Amino acid sequence: MATKNSNYVAAIDLGTTKVVTLVAQRTKDGKLEIVGLSSTPSQGIVKGAIENLDDTSAAIKKTVAEVEAQTGLKICSVYVGIAGQNIRVFNTYGSVVVESDDNLVHEEHLEQLKREMQMVPVEPGESVLHVLPLNYSVDNKPGVRPVGMLGRRLEGNFHIVVGRTIEAKKIEQCLQRCGLEVAGIVLEPLASGEAVLTEEEKEIGVALMDIGGGTTDLAFYHEGRVRYTDVVPYGGNNITLDIREGCMLLHAIAEKLKVEHGSTFPDAITNEQIITIPGINGREPIEVSNKQLAGIIEARMSEILSDVNKIKDASGYADKLGAGVVVTGGGALLQHLPQFLNFNMGYGVRIARPLVHLAPNTPAEYRMPQYSTVLGLVQMALNDQQHGMVLEREAEAPAAQQPMVEEVAVVEEAAPRPQRKNMLSKLKEMFSSAQKAINSGADNFFGDDDTM
Repeated sequence: MATKNSNYVAAIDLGTTKVVTLVAQRTKDGKLEIVGLSSTPSQGIVKGAIENLDDTSAAIKKTVAEVEAQTGLKICSVYVGIAGQNIRVFNTYGSVVVESDDNLVHEEHLEQLKREMQMVPVEPGESVLHVLPLNYSVDNKPGVRPVGMLGRRLEGNFHIVVGRTIEAKKIEQCLQRCGLEVAGIVLEPLASGEAVLTEEEKEIGVALMDIGGGTTDLAFYHEGRVRYTDVVPYGGNNITLDIREGCMLLHAIAEKLKVEHGSTFPDAITNEQIITIPGINGREPIEVSNKQLAGIIEARMSEILSDVNKIKDASGYADKLGAGVVVTGGGALLQHLPQFLNFNMGYGVRIARPLVHLAPNTPAEYRMPQYSTVLGLVQMALNDQQHGMVLEREAEAPAAQQPMVEEVAVVEEAAPRPQRKNMLSKLKEMFSSAQKAINSGADNFFGDDDTM
């Protein structure tokens, strides 16, 4: 039975190659249960940035409608990921005077310092998206958790994630066209990390590499915290384009070749095979060897990895990655990728599916690397959600309505539907605290400094 306080949340992953809408809830044992999911090819997004609002809105509307049909839930507000070349990062320092009767650092002092860091100067047309603490000290004494320490000055080093204001406005406008509100905006590699990384990996040090369609997102963790993030403006779609051009094939055939026969490491192929592709309109068939295909893929992956290594060295954590490299995203499924990365980076490599928080009975088709970002988004939302619903319950979906993906668990009984005005008021109150945690700077993103 659905109740007013059911922990339903909705998230949308606006990817270069696909748009995914997901609705989930927390189970009694604290795991993530997928209630509805829909994915459709995206047309209006290039390298993680929205280029065509009409096409992007149409894809969002399609997936949202399918999830609503699967679940009988009306989606009101969503968490959304942001990445792409519109993101830049830097580290900075800040401090506040500890003003309290007992001279102890309290939680409000941490919040005060974070608020001040949200006001750090940025370039015109930019806004602060995330303020991620790296470390704290009190009167020059290091404090992993400074709350409760005695002192007069709280200091901290922070990793600041900055985005172009106009890009967040594009996201907001697309969602508004679909009748949705933005509950929070989250940097995508942070979401992916939430879905695939263990606490032990974050503690000992790990590099997350999320290979998407248009970009490869990076996040470096150490001592349990995110230490550095960045993005490489190439991804799996660039590999497909290289195959298309190199073998003179249709895009759809090039993508199929990559998925079914693609390898990143030609030296690992011991049995060379010829793949025959039927010619178009009676033309001669095209023959491609799996080693030739691997050579094309290796060349592009080497270019991506060159940028990854530059970012890794710039992060300052190249020698602190005890857990090596964890790879997720759709591009993680390329054959021999662990061997390629291990040979060229010298770290242990794990290909990660989003299993950290998923309920054990989750269908296999949802436990795939390409869903890591959207599953991380809903997990972060559930972590910070205090109370209330993100979704309204409608009448049960008609029996004749068939979901667009395989059937998933649905709530059996509808809850009374609250008035929309009251619901929106509660939603605004509900997310005021959540936005401080995972969406620092979102209010600035939706300011009126820039116009479309």
